[in-house]
Amino acid sequence: MGLSKENVTGLILALMSSLFIGSSFIIKKQGLRRAASFSGVRAGVGGFYYLLEPLWWVGMITMIVGEVANFVAYAFAPAVLVTPLGALSIIVSAVLADIILKEKLHKLGILGCIMCIAGSIIIVINAPKEERITSVLQIWNMATQPAFLAYVGSVIVLVFVLVFQFAPRCGHTNVLIYTGICSLMGSLSVMSVKALGTSLKLTFEGNNQLVYPQTWFFMLIVAICVVMQMNYLNKALDTFNTAIVSPIYYVMFTTLAILASVIMFKDWDGQSFSTIMSEICGFIVVLSGTIMLHLTKDFERSHSFRGGTPSSPGTLSVRLYNGNGDLLLKEDEENESLESNC
Repeated sequence: MGLSKENVTGLILALMSSLFIGSSFIIKKQGLRRAASFSGVRAGVGGFYYLLEPLWWVGMITMIVGEVANFVAYAFAPAVLVTPLGALSIIVSAVLADIILKEKLHKLGILGCIMCIAGSIIIVINAPKEERITSVLQIWNMATQPAFLAYVGSVIVLVFVLVFQFAPRCGHTNVLIYTGICSLMGSLSVMSVKALGTSLKLTFEGNNQLVYPQTWFFMLIVAICVVMQMNYLNKALDTFNTAIVSPIYYVMFTTLAILASVIMFKDWDGQSFSTIMSEICGFIVVLSGTIMLHLTKDFERSHSFRGGTPSSPGTLSVRLYNGNGDLLLKEDEENESLESNC
């Protein structure tokens, strides 16, 4: 199926987003290393000298540009196309880390990169065309259809149960609790971001959508969902091994975001069964490649300790995390003894 002009624009923005976000982590890590060498105090043990390091701020600005490009991409292309492409930022960071930071990319990691690229190509080729939207009221009608309201109701109930029943009792022992909350809220945030992005796009084109209360409602939902996502994502990353949290969250978040988009925007309406199955297969290939990349990254980290050559106490470890096309940075100290997490 040929890509529409809007899909091509969204695709280019999504690819730019992955390039900027993936590069930002390498730039920020270089900045952290430089700051640590000057101050002698690493960020992982409470140092804040990196805030005075220009290179770190270059990395932050690069990340912001990438996030903005990702936000705008949702205004042009369906979530079924944009969301899975967030995995490409992991490839960018992994390749640049191998070239610039000399962090060797394992052979299975290279295979994971190839799988992500192959799966992304399959998704792009079979992506549905974006329906032309002329008003935020049109999106509001989609958001208030019975099928999507049932989905939203189910998400809210599940989130309340997880937050008040399961999180206090087993949130620190079961990785699915915190990641489940993040993923469920993330699926709603993606739909709200798409609605808000489309509204702003129409406004910039001369069709003012800020006069409608629905636009501000979607903006409020974005804020609430993002705050909840960040809160429970930080809890998950602080409690469990990042190599476990990252692939689980990416799989759950991307799956639920695509499901929500299919229900709300009816992305698969008008597509043949074979085309839909091709998209699903491409999505599975991307997920498999992403999981392989994270697992091999953890393998390399563990191998460096068990192989008799522990990392230097001055090493800064940068863990990469993907989610709504979103990556997070977690800086922590690598001690000579490997701490095992639940």
